[in-house]
Amino acid sequence: MTLTTAPQYDATRPAARSGRAVVLGGGMAGLLAARVLADAFDSVTVVERDELPTGPVPRRGVPQSRHIHVLLEAGRATLESLFPGYGADLQAAGGLEIDSATDLAFFAEGDFLAAGPTPLPHFAATRPLYEQLLRSRVADLDGVTVRPETRVTDYRLDRPGGRVTGAEVETEAGSRTVLDASLVVDATGRTSRTPRWLERNGFDPPPVDEVHIDLAYSTALVDRPPDDHTAYLVTPSTEEPRGAGVLPVEDGRWIVTVAGFHGDHPPADPDGLRRFAAGLPIPDVAGLLDERTLVGDEIAHYPFPSNVRRRYEALDWFPEGLLVVGDGIASFNPLYGQGMSVAALESLVLHDALGVADDASLAPRFYERASDVVDVAWQLAIGSDFQFPETTGDKPRGTDLLNRYVSRLTRRAHDDGHLRDAFVRVMMMERPPTSLFQPGILWRVLAPRAVQPGG
Repeated sequence: MTLTTAPQYDATRPAARSGRAVVLGGGMAGLLAARVLADAFDSVTVVERDELPTGPVPRRGVPQSRHIHVLLEAGRATLESLFPGYGADLQAAGGLEIDSATDLAFFAEGDFLAAGPTPLPHFAATRPLYEQLLRSRVADLDGVTVRPETRVTDYRLDRPGGRVTGAEVETEAGSRTVLDASLVVDATGRTSRTPRWLERNGFDPPPVDEVHIDLAYSTALVDRPPDDHTAYLVTPSTEEPRGAGVLPVEDGRWIVTVAGFHGDHPPADPDGLRRFAAGLPIPDVAGLLDERTLVGDEIAHYPFPSNVRRRYEALDWFPEGLLVVGDGIASFNPLYGQGMSVAALESLVLHDALGVADDASLAPRFYERASDVVDVAWQLAIGSDFQFPETTGDKPRGTDLLNRYVSRLTRRAHDDGHLRDAFVRVMMMERPPTSLFQPGILWRVLAPRAVQPGG
């Protein structure tokens, strides 16, 4: 499922439900879930273990928040539908909107891709700014309460093997209470404890797919001239296994992230980062680090061992009154920037599932449709990751053939902006991967250059 096939948001669609929904986790996935739950329930309580800052600063519970984050078109358009004016708020707070068809210098398969023929609006900001603005909008909704510095300790069941009726929580000060709930949504992320809780309480945990990539990335902030909106994307390949992303962000800065797979990891000090960036296939990223002033001395570093997918849709039985969303279902190679946008599409799926007034079937309905969202992101992420022979895990059938086709498409896109446009719209989860096999695209990819359009 992509933006073009996802259900559209309609505030009147969800069937009204009495009682409270409790969302565990105040990150992007939790806040997006709270937004659609507020249309259906009397009240929504968001529980977050971190202290929540009033400004856009990184927080402990999002250790990757200092690194580059991308809101794909699927996420950008969904946030605008759920929170009208979100883009204007972002720009008013210093974030940017760039044209990724022309502002983004996209290097892949040995050269830069041609500029796209059609503008592609793209937000550019730091993760803390995205989240802080979203948290403010959610907190302003009628019936929504955000409780910081509170952690979940357990779920409550009405009986063994029964339905979840709430969550036990504890504040930083040690005060414990039970939040009764008609629905509990686990948005605690990749480290979600729900699988272990299911097993402890007599339910089957979800089957897990894992693809090991041994990725690590490091990030610096450097100063940026106010009118320079240049961005860079360097995709790794077997010939050039290092990758990078550069985005202009608020406060006159570029955020610069460099990454390496399977043990080729960037250092976490400025000099080491510059040396590592000098090994990229283009000099531009290293040039920024050499020529611009670092904003702060800290180089953020984050290891990411594997893509993980928990297949809740495969379970024959799941307790009523409980859902898992976001990275708790699947977390992907962060180089592809899918996490926030997958969470946004999942919120539309949740909104649609709430349109049926049958809570007993809510979890199966949600997980079945959410798997359609994850399928696309998973295919894109691990398909690219399996270009490296060191990558291990379950490889979907046809991955190698698809990678060869995408490699040829990318090389042809070096001088064909229409192919760049088609490819980027798939990367942005706006269109499905099958759109790359439409007759017009196939012709541009496979025809001899002498007879190609414009050839």
